[in-house]
Amino acid sequence: MSTEPQKKGHGEEGRPVHDEVSFEPRDVRTSTIHKFLIYLGITIILSYGLTAIVYRELTHFWQDTYTAPPPSRGNAAATLPPEPRLQEMPGHLSDPQKDSRDKVKADTEANNQLLWIDKNSGIAQIPVSEAMKLISEKGLPAVPVAPAEKKK
Repeated sequence: MSTEPQKKGHGEEGRPVHDEVSFEPRDVRTSTIHKFLIYLGITIILSYGLTAIVYRELTHFWQDTYTAPPPSRGNAAATLPPEPRLQEMPGHLSDPQKDSRDKVKADTEANNQLLWIDKNSGIAQIPVSEAMKLISEKGLPAVPVAPAEKKK
């Protein structure tokens, strides 16, 4: 661009001309930009092709030369871990959801049982709901206070 005015008024094709700065069509060569973009596109395509070829050849090389490492325990057969085993692990044959349902069912039945623990001393097991009613009516039994320890 030139800072010296070239023309006054309107220039070619009706474009206005500024008094202090004027535009010269030869200042910007679009052919150079177009050539650069074409060369850049060709370079990108060629580099992508070269990368794909190298990747394919390295993959074939890896597959042809790879050998599996020997087992770490020699030829010993796979053994199960010792008990107790986690659920859903190899060697554990029961269903964890069924186990959970059975456990909840057994706990609920145990909480609702009425049976003697020690008939001679009068200790019995009663359902939890009955025990809660008794405690709310009568309150908790008094607990003796432990004697304070003497400091030396």
